[in-house]
Amino acid sequence: MPARQGPLTAVRSTRGAVSYQLEVSHDELHKVRVVMRVVKGNDPDYVRRLAAMQIVQWQEQWARKEQLAARLRDKYAVAAQREAKKQYEEEQKQLAESRTAEAKEALEELRHTLHGALGKRHAIGWASLRNTAPFPVPQPPPPAPRQAPNPRQLPAEPLPFESRFAPVLRWWDKLFANRRSRIEAEAAAAFAAAHQQWVETCRTVTAANEQSQQGWAAQCARAAAEHERASQDWEKSRAAYVQQQEDENAAVERQRVAYEALSPDAIVAYCEMVLENSPYPEWCPKAAELEYNPESRLLVVEYALPAPDALPTLTEVKYVASRDEFVEKHLPSSQHERLYDELLYQITLRTTHELFDADAVDALALIVFNGFVRSIDRGTGLETTACVLSVQASKAEFAAISLANVDPKVCFKQLKGVGSTKLHNIAAVPPIMRIRRDDGRFIAAHDVAYQLDDAYNLAAMDWDEFEQLIRELFEQEFKVAGGEVKVTRASRDGGVDAVAFDPDPIRGGKIVIQAKRYTNTVSAAAVRDLYGTVLNEGATKGILVTTSDYGPDAYTFANNKPLTLLNGSNLLHLLEKHGHRARIDLHAARAAAMEQRSRA
Repeated sequence: MPARQGPLTAVRSTRGAVSYQLEVSHDELHKVRVVMRVVKGNDPDYVRRLAAMQIVQWQEQWARKEQLAARLRDKYAVAAQREAKKQYEEEQKQLAESRTAEAKEALEELRHTLHGALGKRHAIGWASLRNTAPFPVPQPPPPAPRQAPNPRQLPAEPLPFESRFAPVLRWWDKLFANRRSRIEAEAAAAFAAAHQQWVETCRTVTAANEQSQQGWAAQCARAAAEHERASQDWEKSRAAYVQQQEDENAAVERQRVAYEALSPDAIVAYCEMVLENSPYPEWCPKAAELEYNPESRLLVVEYALPAPDALPTLTEVKYVASRDEFVEKHLPSSQHERLYDELLYQITLRTTHELFDADAVDALALIVFNGFVRSIDRGTGLETTACVLSVQASKAEFAAISLANVDPKVCFKQLKGVGSTKLHNIAAVPPIMRIRRDDGRFIAAHDVAYQLDDAYNLAAMDWDEFEQLIRELFEQEFKVAGGEVKVTRASRDGGVDAVAFDPDPIRGGKIVIQAKRYTNTVSAAAVRDLYGTVLNEGATKGILVTTSDYGPDAYTFANNKPLTLLNGSNLLHLLEKHGHRARIDLHAARAAAMEQRSRA
């Protein structure tokens, strides 16, 4: 069978959370590449259920492809026979017209990629994930009744007074006593022999009837025993099926409960299902990596976009009877490039719309969409992956847009999206925010350097010491590029903690740095204060560093401004980059602060 399912494997993240993944693939669904999907989740039964549903979907697609291929083979076989040239040519013309109609339909679908998702409900129906199918194997029928054998009838018993046993005496036999006695004795002997023969026949017929009856009874017993065994096996199989069904449904229910409880892993799994359920043509990769921040309700989406050469370009097919061949017409390169750019803007808006629309528990306040394209670099001939566009949108901001009437590119620019003017050139742009694949926020370090150790909780540091640490850290960061860092006096009033001078003629200039050793979410007010400081200082950029994270309003305010927000995870990565290790435990820091206040 072309559909294959790999083993279920457990994966432990850097935060210590255990999740499960299972690889399913279909070898024949695409001619160019193997269709593959890695199903992920934090519940093994739930992962198995999703994998089973994916395989069923692929099998249905494969069956449709097989039916289409069979119909085409039948057509070609009829054409190959060339029994009627005129009919053959007419069929070829019809085939060309059909291919032309399909090509136009594909291009029309591509042009309306965004509109195809509007007016639909994208929330996942949990009931649809439940397996309610009855046990597919029918119960073994009872054995057909076997007709009992018809017993042979016993012959009639010979009687001595029957005429055939009566002695036949002629008149002269009666005159002689010895003759009379002999004839009577012979008659008696004949009766005795006949009666003995009857006894033997009765014994034989009775034995045969008993044997036939025993054979019939044995056959009935064997059929009943086989039916009993088949029924027991069926009951076991049905019980196992029902148990597996209950386990899968329980996993779906656990996932639903976790999602409604705003579990980060469940939110990511739910959003992955939303994107997986979005119907796209086969040439679209439809793959994404997601990361969810529960504190800021921010979802980062790194989405695989199609390469330019993956798009359909066929516009018309004509059949030339004189050459018995099809002639194809394709889009001019200028139209193809324009169509590709429009498609990428539409996919960006459509994906954001689907995720916001499917958000049934209001878990998403912000979405950052990073579109990546894997293609062949025409200069090097090597495969490369580049982020070609990036945009950030809040739910409220996006809800105010009438997607049915917008120009996708203008809307993207209105959202302050980042992307090159010509997306088909696959020019890389810096994403607004990247997924943190090595998040070490709550992970104790293994190595120790400088004055930090694996037990040192940055969230519980003294204010002055934390600001000094940030100043020293950025001093190391900017000195690598030949920059200079001048330290200001430590302050807690929203002032500047450090000023860096980056000599780079393009991205350099004066940069102000501010440190916030917080255990709670940093509000937009602190970001606005930093922006005011940047303007007052005449700086080119501002950097805000915290041990915690930022709220959605903070990210929204910083969008499209010369501000960089580094949360606790980014801080740990920056420390590791310069050979230092530490940890951030916000819960422990809050507990210590409360204990200190109670003592005071």
